Amino acid sequence: MSLGLSLAILGAALAVFLAGIGSAIGVGLAGQAASGIMSEDPSKFGSILFLAALPGTQGIYGFLSGFLVILKLGLISGQVAQPTVQQGLQIMFACFPVAFAGWISAIHQGKVCAAGIYMVAKQPREMTKPLVLGALVETYAVLGLLATVLLLNGIKL
Repeated sequence: MSLGLSLAILGAALAVFLAGIGSAIGVGLAGQAASGIMSEDPSKFGSILFLAALPGTQGIYGFLSGFLVILKLGLISGQVAQPTVQQGLQIMFACFPVAFAGWISAIHQGKVCAAGIYMVAKQPREMTKPLVLGALVETYAVLGLLATVLLLNGIKL
């Protein structure tokens, strides 16, 4: 395996791993809050489920980006590209926006959603406000995904 190919695969792995780690932490934070609320009132499950799941989207964005790299490299079709070291570095750096934006935003989104879960527990009619606040954090993960997709599309192998 060439160094260029290894660097490109490293970029894909970082996108999946870092965004996934952030999502796991974020969903864990929100899930802890949700579990605490449901221990008092299990009927609140439906109203807090979306807030508990929302930080998981960054992991999906990282996975999608990693999959795009795998397709670009031909790892599924069996016609594996042999990128130069420079192209491998380009692909690796193209994966950084979704990797790091996903990692950090998922953790902070988990904190925002956990606070929103506590709010919904006390005021069930106010579901939209914490969702909007969580979506504000989501914006930066989406921008990281968009940057990665645009950068990957600009790299010619």
